[in-house]
Amino acid sequence: MNTIIKRTTLLVRSCERSSTFYRDVFGMTVYYDDVIELGGVGLAAGNKGDKTHLMIMRADDPVIGMVGLLEFTEPRLPAPPRRERLGIGDLVFVMQGDDAQGVYRRAIQFGARIHAPPHAYEVRGADGSQLSMTTVSLWDPDDYFIEFNQRHTA
Repeated sequence: MNTIIKRTTLLVRSCERSSTFYRDVFGMTVYYDDVIELGGVGLAAGNKGDKTHLMIMRADDPVIGMVGLLEFTEPRLPAPPRRERLGIGDLVFVMQGDDAQGVYRRAIQFGARIHAPPHAYEVRGADGSQLSMTTVSLWDPDDYFIEFNQRHTA
């Protein structure tokens, strides 16, 4: 069996605001942008005939690791309460790049909620070696949690 994860799709309040966040903070680009009418079968949200706006943001890889942004436009979904802590059913995006300080600076400029500013972090890797990185943790505009890591070589 050959399985890859191509994309995680987030239900968002506004595709425009969320796409601006992922573009300006992480440098992602728009891969797909369209209006979709739900068929009422495959997605465990909304109903047949509901209108949505789907944008897919792409990072450096052209196939995997994309982030979908799905906004229900007709009818709109109610906004969830603001989260301050994670719990069962929540998710953590783990991103990696070469500019943790820049991500932090751009997130602040955007007005994102920062959970932890850039800080040194070490963890044992899958091969048993020690990984050293700078990590910044933040919430996106819809309260999805992101851990951004910049690895350092020894």
